[in-house]
Amino acid sequence: MLAAGIATPLAAQTDYYNTDAGRPIRIEDAYPIERRAFELQAAPLRLERNRGGQYRWGIEPEFAYGIFPRTQVEVGVPLAWIDAGLGARTTGVAGIDIGILHNLNVETRLPALAIAADVLLPVGNLGPDKAYPSLKGIATKTFSWARFHVNGQYTFGEADETPGAAPAIGAQAVEVSRWLAGVAVDRPFPLRSVLLTGELYAERGLHDADETEWNAGLGTRYQLSPRWAVDAGLGRRLTGADQTWSLTAGGAFAFGLPWSR
Repeated sequence: MLAAGIATPLAAQTDYYNTDAGRPIRIEDAYPIERRAFELQAAPLRLERNRGGQYRWGIEPEFAYGIFPRTQVEVGVPLAWIDAGLGARTTGVAGIDIGILHNLNVETRLPALAIAADVLLPVGNLGPDKAYPSLKGIATKTFSWARFHVNGQYTFGEADETPGAAPAIGAQAVEVSRWLAGVAVDRPFPLRSVLLTGELYAERGLHDADETEWNAGLGTRYQLSPRWAVDAGLGRRLTGADQTWSLTAGGAFAFGLPWSR
């Protein structure tokens, strides 16, 4: 009775548990944000460096909303800064990314399943030459010691075959692939609001001559407060002509409307 009298409420801190594509790794889980919740991804940053010492920066501010039960919609505006070598640099908007994710079931003995649809619109000087829609299937299975995730994505549409055209640069900036398939495993530490995760995935570019490339990454997410979560990651392209290193960092702020529960 004494313990119940002096106990204070504990604010929920679960946003670190819900991973998104690119925060901090490419493979995501099957769960959307809560219904009627808003999430602002303020400054998700990605930095890549190839063997030639050239850098490529990308920032994609994104806004997500839980529009229906187990369903979220999101809009992102990727911004790119590309070092083309010999002092040549290109900066601009690399399209507008609109997507929707729907969770099909609550995880029981069966894994949680979700489907996602995205479209990258031809907007900005570094945007693609046309709209590129894609479909993704996601599965998440939780055990007492870790969670496992499987992603499979396919992008529709043909790539611009013109050498050196701006749409091709824009496609690289936002990493448009013909298909992508991979797995990830993460280990949550709930009492510390920390998540450690790793991934391995393969992808192939839009051009028919592109080779399949293998990628690996590690990352972590940390809950600063019930509304703020931050993340950081390190990635490496293991095969292919451009075996780049990449760093990711970002933060997300979750909130609800004051007149809505």
